[in-house]
Amino acid sequence: MQADMKMEDVLFKLRQLKDNGEPLSKKKVKEKHPKLMRNALFYFPSWEHALEKI
Repeated sequence: MQADMKMEDVLFKLRQLKDNGEPLSKKKVKEKHPKLMRNALFYFPSWEHALEKI
């Protein structure tokens, strides 16, 4: 698996989703933003670790 987003872009997009009140559950993000999910899991060992960084 390769990343096609920078880590900073992943964190920025996660913050955007959070600020817009969108659900950040793994299931919902995987459904609506699969590219974001793939990239987050490339940079972080788990979805929970990615969310801790925002």
